[in-house]
Amino acid sequence: MQEKQRGFAIWITGPSGSGKTTLAEALARRLREMGLKVEVLDGDAIRNTLYPELGFTREAREMHNRIVIYMAKLLSRNGIIAIISLISPFRAIRESARREIGDFIEVYVYAPLEVRIQRDPKGLYGKALRGEVRDLTGYDGSYEEPENPDVRVDSSKMAIEDEVEAVIRRAREMGLLP
Repeated sequence: MQEKQRGFAIWITGPSGSGKTTLAEALARRLREMGLKVEVLDGDAIRNTLYPELGFTREAREMHNRIVIYMAKLLSRNGIIAIISLISPFRAIRESARREIGDFIEVYVYAPLEVRIQRDPKGLYGKALRGEVRDLTGYDGSYEEPENPDVRVDSSKMAIEDEVEAVIRRAREMGLLP
């Protein structure tokens, strides 16, 4: 009889352009290659699909994060590894996610502002620099860096394979992966 897979959440946080989505996709590929069930919860995809008019006030962001927490909790308690790629700028909501989900790895994807501006995958930094967007998270809007993440990667210096290995190594240290 095959051993039942243990579900848990890998919560990837960082400002826009830091490399969250790239890490989430590479991590999902690697875990699937290991024969594990994985689901990626991408904050932008969820927002655009379920409530594109929500906005980006603090209250709207917190509601969005609470919905993602609920989804991750459902997946993880049913034996799925939920990989969450979400800016999640507030420490309090990330700590709430940790408490509610239980088996939880917080991954902070760091990249210097200059690197994020250079990448600018959504054109948001360009708009902020031209004054067309205000309160961009991690630019002129707040982003509360994790104080003690389970894993911290620097996407400006690390290869994606090394980032993936760092997360898998930590999951093994925490007893979440064999």
